[in-house]
Amino acid sequence: MKIIVDEAKCTGGGQCVLAAEEVFDQRDDDGVVVLLNPAPRADLHDAVREAAMLCPAAAIRIEETP
Repeated sequence: MKIIVDEAKCTGGGQCVLAAEEVFDQRDDDGVVVLLNPAPRADLHDAVREAAMLCPAAAIRIEETP
């Protein structure tokens, strides 16, 4: 799994952090998403998929890798 975030799309909703706090954070000044781990371990994949699904701005894209 590879995660790509589009900071320009991010509205700072924070749903990604709630779903996968080991992978996502938010900048203190404006709340924009910060990607902590672009290639998380397998046990976090479901949480990352949920975070992408919950993102109100569709700012998180996932590329599945073999």
